[in-house]
Amino acid sequence: MLPLLRTKQFFPPKKLIQTTHFFFSTNNHHGPKTNHPSPPPIQVLLTESAGRGVFATRKIEPGELIHTAKPIVSHPSLASVDKVCYFCLKSVVKGSGFECREALFCSEECREEAKGFYEVEKKADWSAFVAHCRIRGLKYPLLAKRLACMVISGVTSAGSLDILQPERLSAEMISQMEEEFGLLRGALEDSGMTDEQLAFLNIEWYAGVLARIRINAFRIELAGGSYEDLLASAIASVESEAAVGNAVYMLPSFYNHDCDPNTHIIWLQNVEARLKALREIEAGEELRICYIDASMDRDARRNLLLNGFGFECRCPRCMSND
Repeated sequence: MLPLLRTKQFFPPKKLIQTTHFFFSTNNHHGPKTNHPSPPPIQVLLTESAGRGVFATRKIEPGELIHTAKPIVSHPSLASVDKVCYFCLKSVVKGSGFECREALFCSEECREEAKGFYEVEKKADWSAFVAHCRIRGLKYPLLAKRLACMVISGVTSAGSLDILQPERLSAEMISQMEEEFGLLRGALEDSGMTDEQLAFLNIEWYAGVLARIRINAFRIELAGGSYEDLLASAIASVESEAAVGNAVYMLPSFYNHDCDPNTHIIWLQNVEARLKALREIEAGEELRICYIDASMDRDARRNLLLNGFGFECRCPRCMSND
């Protein structure tokens, strides 16, 4: 069931947030082609009630590609780790890619891109950490593990996720994280990492990272490029976990939720996110995506958003009891 099209209501922006350091690009559909991608037709602003939001700087046409975004951090799901590229999550037939020990890469380029964090990661024995995640059905600690390896290798900073909104963690939730944190740090210590290299890696850092990952991570479900890919995807969604992995992005994390969104995010063949307009968007209008399955009834949607994202949805669709 597709969401009904409704007129958007949004609060006027209060303050512009600079976005020059974000990883995104877009094609200029309203002028001559150039060698450099033009800035996307959006800006990040503070709203009166929903924190940061993304707003159109000009009219956006239905179906228009607004921008693309590369992840800050990503990781394959445990069910897909031997079926997709360890870096970009593109589907790969084992034996046809560039294999480096146990990791699978779709190309030499991806292997080189992953070299920094993977040189750190492959030195450690992750069997206990992975078993812990598998038994408890955990996916976000895998992102924290990769981020820790990226920090150690110098690919990113320990505070690379600090700008993102964190989930409020109770003392009990942090206590539950201590076992997996111990397994993470222990694996790195046993691999020969020094105290200096691991100076950032304490329970406060780990809990802070997970608090941001838990409400900002996206499930990556590839659309695929062929009928066979789509068929395999449909079968996988019935048989097991449909997502090939999870990822955290900068700019896409600033999009607020709406149960009747005007924008959606898709992944075609890899982890690069593509934000597209679902309908015509006017200049000054807020761009919103749907965080959940919009076909659920109102009460189910609101309960899921409250429990999973910590807010009570008051979008026009929910307020009209649709």
